[in-house]
Amino acid sequence: MSGHPFRPDASLPPGTTGLALEEPLLFERGAPGRSGASLPPVGVPEVDPASEIPARYLRGEPEAGEGLPEVSEPEVVRHFTRISQWNYGIDSGLFPLGSCTMKYNPRVNEAMARLPGIARAHPFLEEEDAQGPLRLMYELEQALCGISGLDACTLQPAAGAQGELAGVLIIRAWQEATHGRPRSKILVPASAHGTNPATSALAGYEVVEIRAGEQGWVHAETVKEAMDDEVAGIMLTNPNTLGIFEREIAEIASVVHEGGGLVYCDGANLNALMGHARPGDMGVDLMHFNLHKTFSTPHGGGGPGAGPVAVRADLERFLPIPRVVKEGEAYRLVEDRPDSIGALKAFYGNFGVLARAHTFIRELGAAGLKSATELAVLNARYLRHRLESEEGGAWPLAFASETLHESVFTDAAVQAHGVSTLDVAKRLIDFGFHPPTVYFPLVVSGALMIEPTETETREGIEAFVAAMAQIAREAKESPELLHAAPTRPVRERLDETRAARRPILRWTPEIDDQLEKQGG
Repeated sequence: MSGHPFRPDASLPPGTTGLALEEPLLFERGAPGRSGASLPPVGVPEVDPASEIPARYLRGEPEAGEGLPEVSEPEVVRHFTRISQWNYGIDSGLFPLGSCTMKYNPRVNEAMARLPGIARAHPFLEEEDAQGPLRLMYELEQALCGISGLDACTLQPAAGAQGELAGVLIIRAWQEATHGRPRSKILVPASAHGTNPATSALAGYEVVEIRAGEQGWVHAETVKEAMDDEVAGIMLTNPNTLGIFEREIAEIASVVHEGGGLVYCDGANLNALMGHARPGDMGVDLMHFNLHKTFSTPHGGGGPGAGPVAVRADLERFLPIPRVVKEGEAYRLVEDRPDSIGALKAFYGNFGVLARAHTFIRELGAAGLKSATELAVLNARYLRHRLESEEGGAWPLAFASETLHESVFTDAAVQAHGVSTLDVAKRLIDFGFHPPTVYFPLVVSGALMIEPTETETREGIEAFVAAMAQIAREAKESPELLHAAPTRPVRERLDETRAARRPILRWTPEIDDQLEKQGG
């Protein structure tokens, strides 16, 4: 990898040098009595809490180290600014996280989501005062129906996993309405996202794992062997988590339908199909969308997200309430749906996220969405073939089949030198890249799942290839570098096993003593 003449150390690759300031915990800053707020006197007589609140609910006087940090405003601002500078996000550089796609979030999405009529819309607005937000939601539902080839949609689920739950509950409701009982089993491929079996189990189903063929896709014959009158449906991701298109999806759908089941599509990888193929045309009955993966909204990460669900026409009656309907030129909310599985979230979902996805779809249009898919697949295939090459490090693929938006490599080449997938991932941090998804899917030993997305430039992809090539060389010549990585960020390699098994979740003045007892 070549250096750069304007960096202090030209031997280091991009993204590995800069000013990173040490920062203690906020509890270790400040001094007693210091405050960042200036509040006027209260306008009512002060009352001793002990006179109004039972003693069992009072904490009493705080001991040393307890209570809130006592810090000035600049201390607070500097603390969180410094902490934020340690972070790595999609705005920092390539984020090649396969499966849980990390897309660039266009700033126009943010601008639209901050318009006063959107940002300040109150969920208790009367329908006549909320026509704009309702129209936005209705249009987004219609767009998702058009993209998926399905007939009706709800925006309510707050994340992809909750969308899955909605989908499986709809399958259950349909089975009860159609066959008089929910049936007891759901088929799930071995390469599925972990949320698929978890959701099925949460909804009361037994999970039956089905294996893919040697080429990496599920065969209809395998599904046929697993079908019986207890199978309520199948959950498929297409393309699957290996990045491989499920070539027998139509035949699989026929098998499941003939057996009285429904076909659910995990839409996590819709960004490999959008504008080119529609799950509804393949025999899919219902699916969820991860708006952050395909429509460039920020990743929820446990915060506000959205996992809309689309269904074929005869399943519409089971969708969560309230439903947005259009009557003439007006929009209103409808709750009179006796067969609905009920509400999954307060109000109408995370509206700010929906506004961002709506903007993305309107901004790109049909041609732009199609182009985004083409670029995502082009970038992923280019990266795959570069990493397969000798120049890119000759990284071995888990499956040789053609892939779409992501590829899964193994650590077979570096393992011979005592280097693991985790070592590779940590070393990438030293070169200024976020690690890819590792050790998933579980059907691949030492998996490295890599997805560049459509917005990365050829130069950016080549820089990543150069880093992977250097890591492959280091694995042969100096594996100790990988074992010690990362060494260039603010924090070097952490003991993840100890952090998971013996977590210290609350700071106290004695925390250093606790750490020392745990071994430093």
